[in-house]
Amino acid sequence: MCLIIIDIQNDYFAGGTMELVGMPEAAANARLLLDAYRAAGRPVIHIQHLAARPGATFFIPGTPGAEINDSVAPIASEPVVVKHFPNSFRETELLDLLKSQQATNLTVCGAMSHMCVDTTVRAAFDLGFTCTLAADACATRDLTFEGRTVPAADVHAAYMAALSVPFARVTATATIIEELKSA
Repeated sequence: MCLIIIDIQNDYFAGGTMELVGMPEAAANARLLLDAYRAAGRPVIHIQHLAARPGATFFIPGTPGAEINDSVAPIASEPVVVKHFPNSFRETELLDLLKSQQATNLTVCGAMSHMCVDTTVRAAFDLGFTCTLAADACATRDLTFEGRTVPAADVHAAYMAALSVPFARVTATATIIEELKSA
């Protein structure tokens, strides 16, 4: 079992250039997962998105907003995979890293639910991994479609529902931690 923490970076918090709804709560739950995985001696991989497309407004390389938030800061033994696309596997070393660790079961958390979390979980499933998604350790934002604003809570719920079959087992942080303790 390997924990993958996706894009919990400063720009997603208050004062950042792409503040998400519920990011502090999601990060707090991600921290609980991080502490539990560390205590169990299980591998942890951090994903950091650095913008590469022209006109990007957040995760600009070299800015404080692009840094991984202190609440889930990696330690020296935990790899940080830098990506430039929503899918954490695209043009990164993530797959090779997971293979080298003989990981087959992934626990995923982070941001944004509707973008990088979604694409990474779907890709992991397609690559043969078994995924558990910590729904309460993910955050997103309001979206607009055809003049209608879709509240972040509805966006999040829709993506968690869509991922729950067959891509991942979607559950709560507390459940994952309890299962980790008894594994």
